[in-house]
Amino acid sequence: MDAGLVDGLLEAAFTVSADVIRRTLTVNREQIRQAADVISRTLADGGKVLVCGNGGSAADAQHFVAELVGRFLLDRRALPAIALTTNPSVVTALGNDIGFDQVFVRQVEALARPADVLMCISTSGASANVLAAARRARDLGLMVVSLTGAHAAELSPLSNVVIAVPSSETPRIQEAHAVTGHAICQVVELTLFG
Repeated sequence: MDAGLVDGLLEAAFTVSADVIRRTLTVNREQIRQAADVISRTLADGGKVLVCGNGGSAADAQHFVAELVGRFLLDRRALPAIALTTNPSVVTALGNDIGFDQVFVRQVEALARPADVLMCISTSGASANVLAAARRARDLGLMVVSLTGAHAAELSPLSNVVIAVPSSETPRIQEAHAVTGHAICQVVELTLFG
């Protein structure tokens, strides 16, 4: 591929990504604060964070949980968090025996308590298995925090807090979700451990 064309593609990718990330903060500043507050209060009160998503959002779920269980920037105690995407035996058994739309809802039923929070990550805001998990979490009394793209019409009414990235391009939404997750982790750490 022509070096000039590659340079143009690279410039566009980085420029658009930076713009989407900036606009995400501009339109979601209060929602990001609320999400960090909900998660901080949940953890301070002895609850845990459950996180679900598909594909790249499953990777984001695992990344967010790793930051809580391990550490983000501070050396501190581990925080209780579970990615509902990481047990292949559970996910494949549920997908095979009950249906893929039930892989997260069944884990919410098994693991969640009313003092917990469910974080749903869905670029479309319309993933059937994420929607089912959010519905069940609300039925069980959990707070639901959702990270979505611009179109979150189905997930929004099931969520207490919605951080909607102002984009419809999956890669740009995922990039903004990664920065948002890191920002939430930093606020949680500083809130709980100063």
